[in-house]
Amino acid sequence: MVEIRVELPAGTTTVSGDWTEGSRDDVVLIAHGAGTGKDHPFLTGFADALGALGYSTLRFNFPYVEQGRRMPGPAAHAVATWNAVVAHAREQAPSARIWATGKSYGGRMASMAVAEGLAVDGLAYLGYPLHPPGRPERPRAEHLPSIAVPQLFVEGSNDPFIQPLDQFESVVATCRDARVVWIEGGGHTFEVKGRKRPADEIGASLAPIVAEFVRS
Repeated sequence: MVEIRVELPAGTTTVSGDWTEGSRDDVVLIAHGAGTGKDHPFLTGFADALGALGYSTLRFNFPYVEQGRRMPGPAAHAVATWNAVVAHAREQAPSARIWATGKSYGGRMASMAVAEGLAVDGLAYLGYPLHPPGRPERPRAEHLPSIAVPQLFVEGSNDPFIQPLDQFESVVATCRDARVVWIEGGGHTFEVKGRKRPADEIGASLAPIVAEFVRS
């Protein structure tokens, strides 16, 4: 367990994280979705599987979770957290490549931080929330074309946050260096109808996809 200092407009706060040292010269940072925290089984399964492949990982909370709230705070707070987490990772592993990953909200906040100047080697989104379900007229994508580092979108083909798919594919086409890996039949949490699996197993199943992206 580590404590990471985050500079917010109202002052300094801390968020907790879990650091696991790997044998590879890569660090994968892992952010949670809007309604969960760093210890959700999906994320622990994902991190454990990456660790088994030799990657260092750091799972962390956003400030609103540390404060016991269920709803995310201002985006600026999440961006500040991402900046602090990357700085902490560089202190722990100065020569490592840094990869930012996140489930839904956590990944989108990483993309906003990078669009604003945060330096990482690549971004991997585990279910990018392009728009609220049923609201395709409200896309969250204006900043994505400005991102220069590689982006990986791991997406369930039945995810309501990216329907219709042609809109999502058009957004990805505006990115400089982006690729999509589809989980056929997957929803927003990558559940597949008729195939019941625990959340940690689902998260672990995505680790090889992200590992391949990092290696490439």
